[in-house]
Amino acid sequence: MYVPSHFSVSDEQASYRLIRENPLGILVTHGRAGLDANHVPFELDAKAGEQAVLRAHVARANPLCGDVQDGEEVLVIFRAEDAYVTPNWYPSKHEFHRQVPTWNYRLVHAYGKISIREDEAFLRALVGRLTLVHEAAQSTPWRMSDAPRDYIDAMLKAIVGLEIAITRITGKFKLSQNRELRDRRSLGEALKRHGHTALGQATLDAIGESK
Repeated sequence: MYVPSHFSVSDEQASYRLIRENPLGILVTHGRAGLDANHVPFELDAKAGEQAVLRAHVARANPLCGDVQDGEEVLVIFRAEDAYVTPNWYPSKHEFHRQVPTWNYRLVHAYGKISIREDEAFLRALVGRLTLVHEAAQSTPWRMSDAPRDYIDAMLKAIVGLEIAITRITGKFKLSQNRELRDRRSLGEALKRHGHTALGQATLDAIGESK
């Protein structure tokens, strides 16, 4: 991924936050059958040891399970908000007319070594943690114990686990950091007015103007 210095994310914790807030990753693999991509919700464990770890599960019927071998390098892409940016949102455009359209976004690329996990204890614990996290916002959270034990056991047999030890992480937050301060401020407010609240706020946060 091409990352100009002004869009580079040096704060690893900021990249981790983006992953936790946007856990549906694009898992890119290059196995015996060639390139493949799967959209999978991940759990990030940043305290797993010397390396942070991503964990997920996929259907046992997914060809990924037989195509990728333990230890192979994979890439997981996590995307936050994005939006088209018109030059009209930059005050400097109206003075000098030296601006062009662009597209702003925040994303993280996580590279690592994959392992396939089929042990029932790993899968049960992973599904339990993912359930707790993603049901937390519900007024009446669903629990694994809400379903019959034999049904959950059968569902667990139908999936395999994935564990990815992260070897490199690259964050790119493209928030017009290469523009004048007044243009960045105007852009942040314009994005919020046009419904891109999160990206607009991220733009303002980047210049220390939290609201």
